[in-house]
Amino acid sequence: MRTLTPVTLALLLLAGTASADDLADRAASSRAAAQAFGASLKQALQQAIQAGGPVNGITVCRDMAPTIAATIAKERGLAVVGRTSLHVRNPENAPDDWELDVLQQFAARKAAGEPAEALEHHEIEEHGNAKTFRYMKAIPTAELCLVCHGEQIPPAVKAKLAELYPDDTAVDFKAGDLRGAFTISHPLAGG
Repeated sequence: MRTLTPVTLALLLLAGTASADDLADRAASSRAAAQAFGASLKQALQQAIQAGGPVNGITVCRDMAPTIAATIAKERGLAVVGRTSLHVRNPENAPDDWELDVLQQFAARKAAGEPAEALEHHEIEEHGNAKTFRYMKAIPTAELCLVCHGEQIPPAVKAKLAELYPDDTAVDFKAGDLRGAFTISHPLAGG
């Protein structure tokens, strides 16, 4: 869990944005949403692969993941639940500037020895008068992911990926690598 620095905490409290308890609650609810998204996505992916092989699994990440994310966001009252990466397959999942910065921090922390599953970050992002609570939780590359994202992708999967994603950069991962991150945001009241 990320600990707020004294300066960050003081700025938040002075700005009247959120209390430390409120930030901890928002981080916990965001963490739970990320876990729910990951678990639902994994279950759907496993079922699709069992039913129709690895090529069938591509449709889960492509078509079902946005629906799963939207459902979780609606159920939990969040503005955005999604996935992003430094190496995107679907250009719609490209990181915004804030997400890019956090992903780069995650990559540096992973390179320094932190396990990908331990990486998370949250903060208040401000744009003019608007304030948004932002949260990211790293997605470690699981064995299941390697069929479509690994170094040895089966030819049928490779062909389907090339058809759907001609500019795909989400390949050559190994188990445990930083695949990307779940990203969650919700506007703060009064922001």
